Amino acid sequence: MEKTQQFKTNINCGNCVRTVSGFLNEIEGINRWEVDTTSSDKILTVEGSVPAATIIAAVEEAGFDIVVDGRR
Repeated sequence: MEKTQQFKTNINCGNCVRTVSGFLNEIEGINRWEVDTTSSDKILTVEGSVPAATIIAAVEEAGFDIVVDGRR
């Protein structure tokens, strides 16, 4: 099922986004993702049919902190 999920992260710059790109782009089922680096919570928004645990594991593997935000 397609859904939009949001997470608080510490992905705070273009280099950080490039680093995590390789991890998120490998996940089948993600249709689109973006990080709002201008937000104080550095919100990662992911659209697709991927469990939150899969997204969290990929971002942590890339070396960043991530928690479920709960906003839509």
